[in-house]
Amino acid sequence: MQKALSTLIASVRATHPGQILIVTGAGVSHASGIPTFRGTDKDAIWKRDVTELGTYRFFSENPAGSWQWYLSRFDKLEGARPNPGHLAITALERFQLARGGDFLLVTQNIDTLHEQAGTQRMIKVHGSSDRYRCSEPDCALGAPEGSIAASEVDLTAFRKEPVEANVPRCPSCGGLLRMHVLWFDEYYAEHRSYGWQAVCRSAEEDAQLVIFAGTSFSVGVTDLVLRSARMRNVPIFNIDPAPRVSGDGVMSISAGAEVVLVEVCKALGLAMS
Repeated sequence: MQKALSTLIASVRATHPGQILIVTGAGVSHASGIPTFRGTDKDAIWKRDVTELGTYRFFSENPAGSWQWYLSRFDKLEGARPNPGHLAITALERFQLARGGDFLLVTQNIDTLHEQAGTQRMIKVHGSSDRYRCSEPDCALGAPEGSIAASEVDLTAFRKEPVEANVPRCPSCGGLLRMHVLWFDEYYAEHRSYGWQAVCRSAEEDAQLVIFAGTSFSVGVTDLVLRSARMRNVPIFNIDPAPRVSGDGVMSISAGAEVVLVEVCKALGLAMS
């Protein structure tokens, strides 16, 4: 681990004035008490067969069931706070930008911990738990651009009686609201807030150093970034307690981001606050 860590620190130092691209998955938030998806922890969400529930098809067939299922998971995010891994990413962003470099965080996570930690240059490629949107395609609060803050939606009636008649309605057109998340039967380009064009540009052109943290490499965005970085011979690091990808241009570090990235910040003399 120490050799790989030293190489990572040297790579961060050397990426100037180029772009550092960090891609985070659920593992980054695990130290904040949020269950992973495909991880080994006992509460891993994918152990409960979400490939059927996390779909537009399920929502269209059972909107109340979809809302109930998602709220039960979003409720687990309440009170979660950024862990040292989140804070280290923000510190690395400040460091890179202060010396005239470029930085981008692409997170698969829908929680708000990166925002709470202060990261600015970020794309939430799978959506966000703090926003909903209209399910009607022609509504200004629906795809491809619209959404509404979750704090503006009254869920009292639905939480009291979770039936379809109480599913929250769009304040603009009266259509059913839905979660502002990328479902398994949808595409990255369906909503502009997912930032897919910017992700592609970073992966295929701009990134000079790629750091994966806490991801299982099981979705399209990780495939794109990994494949593009390999084709361009960009340095690639994979930080995870049980890394699933290594070799062929990828240097893996078997530890959590809350350990590895903190050590990187220490070596660079960066404050995490």
